[in-house]
Amino acid sequence: MRYVMILAWLVATPAAAWQFSAQPICRLDHTAETSVTITYDGSIYAITLTRPEGWSQGPVFAMAFQPVGPVISTRRHQVSGSALTVTDRGFGNVLTGVALNSVAIATVGDTSVTIDLTDAAPRVRAFLDCSPDLST
Repeated sequence: MRYVMILAWLVATPAAAWQFSAQPICRLDHTAETSVTITYDGSIYAITLTRPEGWSQGPVFAMAFQPVGPVISTRRHQVSGSALTVTDRGFGNVLTGVALNSVAIATVGDTSVTIDLTDAAPRVRAFLDCSPDLST
């Protein structure tokens, strides 16, 4: 009976996997306790981190990628409800960090969360090769 209960729990538990889509914009998603969405519309990149508890306010948002880096930071982040968003014309360091590391630690104010980057690299490669189709 124990095995049946464990199997039922495993089947019912959502997988925390990285997903890529190219329509209508390039999109990389990771659904977990802290969800991550990275988008590219042909001119602007955006990363949105969403967590049910929300984010504290702070002047600097930083992401430390481990074990090999980089550490990035910005003052141009927006906190709205449970979401924190950063936009920029280039995301090379963010995408490199996601592809080459096992975790990212995102910090703003007194809030710090760890994001699992396991198996993100193949999806990042697809994202980097993506050209958004805005004709639809």
